[in-house]
Order: sequence, then C-alpha cells, then structure tokens
Amino acid sequence: MMYKFIDRIGDWNPQLLREFKGRLKIFPVAIAIATSIIGQLVLFLAQFSELPDERTYRIYDTYCKLHLSNAAKRIQAANSSDHTMLCPPDQIDLDLWWHDHYEYMFLSLSVIFIFTLLVGGTFALINSLAQEERRGTLNFIRLSPQSETNILLGKLLGVPILIYIITLTAVPLHLWAGSSADIAWSSILGFYAILTACCIFFYSAALLFALVGGWLSGFQPWLGSGAVLLFLIIAFSLGSSYTSYSGAPISWLRTFSPFDMTNYLFPNLFRMYSGSPLKELQFFNLPIGKSVIGLVCLHLLNYALWVYWIWQALKRSFRNPNVSILSKKQSYFIIASFVFILFGFFISNNLSKSTDTFGFFDKIEELYVLNTVIFLGLMAILSPHRQAIHDWARYRCEGVSHSKGFWNKYLWSDLLWGEKSPAILAIAINLVMTATTSVVLILFVNGTGVSNFHRTQALLGVALFICLMMIYATIAQIILMMKTPKRTFWAIGTIGAAILLPPIILSMLRIGVSHHNTFLWLFSSWPWYGVQNSATTTIFMTCLGELSILALLNIHLVKQVRLMGESATKALLSKSGC
Repeated sequence: MMYKFIDRIGDWNPQLLREFKGRLKIFPVAIAIATSIIGQLVLFLAQFSELPDERTYRIYDTYCKLHLSNAAKRIQAANSSDHTMLCPPDQIDLDLWWHDHYEYMFLSLSVIFIFTLLVGGTFALINSLAQEERRGTLNFIRLSPQSETNILLGKLLGVPILIYIITLTAVPLHLWAGSSADIAWSSILGFYAILTACCIFFYSAALLFALVGGWLSGFQPWLGSGAVLLFLIIAFSLGSSYTSYSGAPISWLRTFSPFDMTNYLFPNLFRMYSGSPLKELQFFNLPIGKSVIGLVCLHLLNYALWVYWIWQALKRSFRNPNVSILSKKQSYFIIASFVFILFGFFISNNLSKSTDTFGFFDKIEELYVLNTVIFLGLMAILSPHRQAIHDWARYRCEGVSHSKGFWNKYLWSDLLWGEKSPAILAIAINLVMTATTSVVLILFVNGTGVSNFHRTQALLGVALFICLMMIYATIAQIILMMKTPKRTFWAIGTIGAAILLPPIILSMLRIGVSHHNTFLWLFSSWPWYGVQNSATTTIFMTCLGELSILALLNIHLVKQVRLMGESATKALLSKSGC
C-alpha cells in the first residue's frame, strides 16, 4: 500500500518524491516528532504547574467565586495586603481557570506555528536551492522535462517537510485546546486558511529570492529568513498595540501580517478588550472588517494575487536566470493591480475622512515612501544589462536598413514591450499609473484648511517625485550599460548614495523645514520637506531643473545606445544608414 502511494507521488511530481526520499529518513523524522512532542509537553506542564492552591488567589480575584460578594469588596477596600483575604481552595473556580489556560495554550501554539512555519520554512527553501546551485545540480533540474510549476511545487511541498511534521504533530493539541476553550470552529478554520495562504506567499517569495539572489552565496538563507523574522517581529509588535488602519499603504501592508488576522479571530491574543483594529477596515467603502468571512476572503484574495505574480516571475527566471524576472507587459499589470488595491483602501481611509494640512501632507508622504520602494525594485527588475541592450541595438541597426533611420516607427513598440530595450519608457508609464492615487488624494481629499495653494504644492511635489524617479532610472540604466564587470554593484551604490547622502548632509547642516534654505530639500530624495514650505514658483523651477537634467541624461543614453549598435554592425552594414 505504501509503495503504491509513493509511486503515485512519483508519477504526479518526481521532484516531490526526490525531496521526500532525501528528507523522510527515520532519524530526522523521529527527531522532528520528538521535538514537537517535547515542546507540547513543556507547554502543557508550564500550565499545569500554575494550578491554583490555597495561597494563589485572594477573594477578590477573578478565579475566586467570592470575588463579587460585598464582603470581598469591603475587605479589598479596607486592606489589600491582608493575608486573611486568601480565597478558600473550595471556592476557586477551576472550570474557569482551565478554560482560560486552554485558551492560553491555543494562542501560544498559534504564535509558535506562525514563527516556526514562516521562518523555518523560508530558511529551508532558500538553503536548499542555494545548495543545489553550489553543487551544480540545479542546472540538471532545469533540463528536466517537467514543467517549472511541477518542479517548484515539489520544492515548496517537499523541502520543509520536517517543519510540516513538527507542526502537524502539534495540531491535535491545538485543536483540543481550542475546543476546550470554546473557541468557534469557524475561527479555527479561518486561522488555518490564513496561515496556509501566508505560508504559500512567503515560501513562493523565498523561492524567487533564492533564484535571483545567488550572488549572496552562503549568506542568502540567513538574510531571507532574517528578513521574514524581522517582518514578523514588527507585525507582532504592531498587532499587540491598538494601531488604527488610518493610512492606505499601512492598511495594505498589514494585510500580509498573519498576526492582525489572528488577533481579529481570537481577540484575547493580545488582551485587547476593545477589539481588533481590523474591525474598522474598509475596502472601497465596504465595511469588510464587520464580517469574518469578508475579512478572511480579502486576505486570501490579496495573498492569491501576489502569489500569482510571484509564480509568473518564478517561471520566467527558473529556466533562464539571465532574463529579467518580469517582462514590461507584466510590470504594467502588476502596477495596475497595486493601484487598484491601494485605491480600495485609499477611498475608504482618506477621501471619506476630514484632515488638516499636516495630515494632508503626511498621507502623501506615506504614498511617497511606498512608491519609492516599489520603483527602486522595479528599476532593478526591468533595467536590462549591457549585453541585452547591445543585442537590441545591433538588431535594430540590422533590421531597419530599409527604413528612414535608427529611430523608426517601430521604436515605440520595442520600448514598450521589448525584453532587451531600455526600460525608461516602461518605468515612466508605471510611474504615471501610480501617481494617479496621489493625484486623486490631492484633488478630492476632504481637508479642513487644505487650500488650493496646498493642493498645487502637492501636485508639483508629485511631478518632482516622477522626475526624481526617472533620473534615478536613467542613471541606473546608463551604469548598467558600462563595460565595468561590477555594473550591478556600481548601480546599487550610485543610486543608494543619491538617495541617502542629500538628506544626511542637509540634516547634518541642520537645514530643516523651518529654515530659510528649506528649498534645498526639493533637490533631495525627500522633497516633501521643501514642498510644504516653498513657494509654488520655487517648486515649479525645481521641476524644470530636474526635467532639464533628465533630458540631458536621456540624450546621453540615446547616444550610448546608438554607439553600441553602430560599433557592432558598422563594418558589415556600412550602407544601411545606421
């Protein structure tokens, strides 16, 4: 029977069978099961050791049946340190005590599940692919006739199998504790659904990071799992404080946290007797937070959307590690998805609520930070390297000999969709798409004290942001076209210095928002400090200055691309007109 089951696994997914054979050995499995059982036993004994006795509680404590009596209240008011106030053992409500401690065990196991599965699973997956890369076996797997989806799914299901065993061994205690604490089965099943979707999302991201971050070598699994651990710690700290979902970027980012949803399903997780802040959550003005089903579905759909795009990137980069992980066409759809989701939170949390001038600019700054991070990643993904642009430029010179010149009518199509053409136009289109959210906020936000002057300032600030991102993208593209062998590091270092150094220098010189030279912040990577305290004429002139810099950089970029195309084909195509 077992052999037939193994054969079926091998027929369905040979990679999964390979992972099982390498990991499902008697000693590792026994260690995993023993670790889980010992952990459960320690948790249970820790609760059992706190069993109340005659000196544990006073008569006014919750677990004493006399705590509501008038005598108890009088004694408590008279002398809170009197030892005669101890609750008699026969008056201790053990049923309530065990009920609360079963709930404590259930919630403790829930938190342990989250950390164990996400941190341990991401480390195992990244480490497995990194080892395959170092041993050279990953290239053999790439040559396999299996589809990319089957191979990567086999990795996702098979590599963390010991972590799955540790967790599954503890599931019976988890269910028993939840049932004993009278926790609704719908909430328990909702937690498992969220945890499963969260694992799929983080494991998929770990696989992608393992494929594209091979240059980090042995540090890669520690960096990936450490980033997940840091995210969970921050999410746990945010979940333990009643932080309102007031900002659209924060609302969206917190949908990736399993702790907020766990706190919503089990309100005693962080002892928030006023309830979870998720109850306030709205999406396109729909009160999603009022319904458990609606909230679970929103989280699952959000995970599903980004898992889909991660797997599109996985399938592209698995067979050919040298290709960009996303095409330009895919980038447009991803940014459109991002804008749609952000609009859903934005309309509910910003347009429907009144705000003052400071809150108005604070909301724009939140969007600025999120958009900056996203577009720095987009630059790294879309910007092709020297060889790709060299091939594209040579192809254009060879393919347009019959046309009017290098920049013919097919150029726009190449720049929009081409895999090897410069990504400047694609990044500009994505920037305009993202800017729509900020423009809608600026034009339609309900602000007390927000005048047309402030709105004009903010619109010019958005224009500054677009110019600045385009300058960074052009500089990065120019550096990636250089002959230097360490082009990627030079690009990262240059853009990093351009982003970090100006604010640091201005801060060291103590040029703040109230300083008379505050307009200098307009030329930094954080222009909003200057936008709030500068005249519209100053902001407009800064925009013109940055547009001039952008134009000069792009003229230089065009010349470099022309030169690359000409130098490769000039000898063979001297009559082609290139």
